[in-house]
Amino acid sequence: MSRRLQRRIAGFMAVFARLLAFLAALLVPVPVTTTPQPDTSGVLANRQFLVRTPLGSGYARYFGNGSLDGDRDATRALIVVHGVLRDADFYYDTGVIAANAAQRLDRTLVIAPQFVEWSDLAGRSVPAGTLWWGGRWPGGSDAVSPAPISTYDVFDAILARLSDPRRFPHLKEIVLAGHSAGGQIVQRYAIVGNARQLDPGPHVPVHLIVSNPSSYFYFTDWRPFPQTGCADFDRWRYGLAGAPRYVTGSDAELEARYVKRWVTYLMGTSDTNRHESDLDRSCGGEAQGAFRFERAKFFISYIARRHPAGTNQDFAFVRGVGHDNRGMFASPCGVSAIFGGSLQRCAQHGPLRMLVTVPRG
Repeated sequence: MSRRLQRRIAGFMAVFARLLAFLAALLVPVPVTTTPQPDTSGVLANRQFLVRTPLGSGYARYFGNGSLDGDRDATRALIVVHGVLRDADFYYDTGVIAANAAQRLDRTLVIAPQFVEWSDLAGRSVPAGTLWWGGRWPGGSDAVSPAPISTYDVFDAILARLSDPRRFPHLKEIVLAGHSAGGQIVQRYAIVGNARQLDPGPHVPVHLIVSNPSSYFYFTDWRPFPQTGCADFDRWRYGLAGAPRYVTGSDAELEARYVKRWVTYLMGTSDTNRHESDLDRSCGGEAQGAFRFERAKFFISYIARRHPAGTNQDFAFVRGVGHDNRGMFASPCGVSAIFGGSLQRCAQHGPLRMLVTVPRG
């Protein structure tokens, strides 16, 4: 082979290599643009959809990498619930990061609803029918305006849209995940939610991820650490007394339905700071344990003790992660829990069972 021909072949191979590199770059997901964890309500969500109920209608706001109006390509929906700061932009980014880590972002619709208060809307140009709540929205209270629509009604409406085959013909699973106060919201919604999609049946299944909440709803008045003079330990949201309008059913009815719903308790083994600033340190919270990881193990054991025949629920513990939503959801264990992979990289996992000693009853 002549040197001239060798040079031509070498030149061709160099061009071909650059072309392959270019094509490979096109296949790499665009890096996620993240926002810092805010200490305020964050950015007002840039999307909205109409929620219709028998008591009226209003527009709920959300962030998303697609629209709740429909997506023919989506096979999974991930709904990420913010906490008391209403920083849905940050939680939306967390959802995108987790989907990207699972290499499922191209077929995952990431949604972060935002439950806005009046201060979030002041001076903003939004439709007159935009829903806004008072400070008790995390407990499922009704919106102040334009109609008495519960935060749980909004979840019902999101699930109804996602389950509509005319809007999402290829959707196979819906995941509703919340961390910290968002985890409290998801756990209570898993108990009281009225959407038929939450129950087993011939529809798109809904998987509820409860991650590092400060407290849990109990179905009886038993608590691992009873507090003297604590009149509120069994009131809403620790128990059923004083529940908002949306909630119907007795403790027994709600419990029987709850244990059939697909719930995963995703907990960080290092969420053990009993002085953490956002930890519920009221007597109702302290009655459940000293810190979040302890409270989780007692609640898991409580449900396992009451249902020895088993439930439709499981748990997964993320080794070495504290109170950090991105550390939880983007960890190998968290990604597997959310997207259906192997849980072998979790510190501990499995169906609900006795993790600590809990008396019968």
